[in-house]
Amino acid sequence: MSDLAGIVERAAGLIHLNPRDSVAVARTTVEPGMLLDAGGLTAVERIGRGHKVALHPIAVGEPVLKYGQIIGRATRPIAAGALVHTENLAVSELALAHEFCVDAAEPDLVPEAHRASFMGYARPDGRVGTRNYIAVISSVNCSATVVRSIAAHFAQPGRLADWPNVDGVIALSYGGGCAFNTRGEGYALLTRTIAGYATHPNVGGVLMVGLGCETNQIPEILRRQGLAESDRLRTMTIQGVGGTRRTIEQGVAALTEMLPAVNAAQRSPQSAAHLTLALECGGSDGYSGISANPALGHAADLLVRHGGTAVLAETPEIYGAEHLLTRRARSPEVARKLLDRIDWWRDHAARSGAEMDNNPSHGNKAGGLTTILEKSLGAVAKGGSTRLNAVYEYAERIDEHGFVFMDTPGYDPVAVTGQVAGGCNLICFTTGRGSVSGFKPAPSLKLATNTPMYERMAEDMDINCGTIVTGDETVEQVGERIFQLMLETASGQPTTSEALGYGDNEFVPWQIDAVM
Repeated sequence: MSDLAGIVERAAGLIHLNPRDSVAVARTTVEPGMLLDAGGLTAVERIGRGHKVALHPIAVGEPVLKYGQIIGRATRPIAAGALVHTENLAVSELALAHEFCVDAAEPDLVPEAHRASFMGYARPDGRVGTRNYIAVISSVNCSATVVRSIAAHFAQPGRLADWPNVDGVIALSYGGGCAFNTRGEGYALLTRTIAGYATHPNVGGVLMVGLGCETNQIPEILRRQGLAESDRLRTMTIQGVGGTRRTIEQGVAALTEMLPAVNAAQRSPQSAAHLTLALECGGSDGYSGISANPALGHAADLLVRHGGTAVLAETPEIYGAEHLLTRRARSPEVARKLLDRIDWWRDHAARSGAEMDNNPSHGNKAGGLTTILEKSLGAVAKGGSTRLNAVYEYAERIDEHGFVFMDTPGYDPVAVTGQVAGGCNLICFTTGRGSVSGFKPAPSLKLATNTPMYERMAEDMDINCGTIVTGDETVEQVGERIFQLMLETASGQPTTSEALGYGDNEFVPWQIDAVM
């Protein structure tokens, strides 16, 4: 469990996270005059649940601490018992101390004979799938309609009835693929992303469809990524085949020929060491860093102990907390690579006329989060407490076990697209406001940070972590529940997002080059 996680005091109205803190978090909505703790602290104004309450007077310019870390400085005097939020708290320059590798202890691995297992699809490259899809991938937006039409054919009732081991045919289309520089960084990311999905362990067969004249040429994707056509990887272009109708017909025929081979895959017992878990959060709130994120961090630690891999991402959402990760780096080189990515993002934001503190969304702030520093400190709790073994660039294939990091934007669909392209075959997604997306071909579990939202959106949530806020369960107990559900999901149990049909619209490769 992360050293940020934990509750030192749960008073009638407040959750106090660290003895050093100058703020606590309201467990429920606080009304003026309400007694908040045994020390006589009284609310001086209405404060919403999940929002911060000043524990003592805070002067202008004084640092405000939560999780024992600075989350900003007061922009005006704050009275004890007052709300601490955007009107009186802002980010200032931080001078973080980076102590490389001081907390990088070797993980306490469970012996192989005693490791947890799941029922998965063993693939020829040694990886294991948690699902068995056929993917139809567009090389360019111009072929998106054809790609979706091919997949839609197999979504009709009864089309896959004779192929029970095939989870479905999915269309992966996106709004790019042309009018960009093929020598730029963005093109390398795009081809790497497409190849990552084409070779994903949850994908048993692939059809790539292009228009024909686009910049993102399919033969070049294959050449760059060392791929070749086979009975499981087919390609075609609309212009080459002779139009929309013919391409749809030939695409349907190609996948019909592919179905017996894909269906031949069988689930078999597999070690949890074959799970590569994407750690994600979206629609975060003031409870995220208290309940769902640290509980997921505990589950990630369990997965690492059983030989698996947990992948933290969203570089803009670790800003201000990166010093906690560099302490856990396996080597100085891993720590420096992480800081290099932070520097890239600072420069990227500056070139765009933005600031790193532009990250928290309207929903984040409505849920009690004020600054990117506060959001980041809660977000890194998803990564648990084990050693940081590697830092990957966007969509790079993940080949290390244990806890690793991938450089991605903070926008959820783009971030998860990179993680899935890297090989994540399972996703755990924490949310306080109620994010609902899914990410085929990888199943995504939704972890609610608070009980009111869970009860309001129960059909979209897989686990309620709000029991940590109320004191009914500990972080460790919820983390154990998450880990067990991960194994059941990896074995084929549908997630709520899968049951609702999510996952067909969240393939969003990171587009960073200029569109000309």
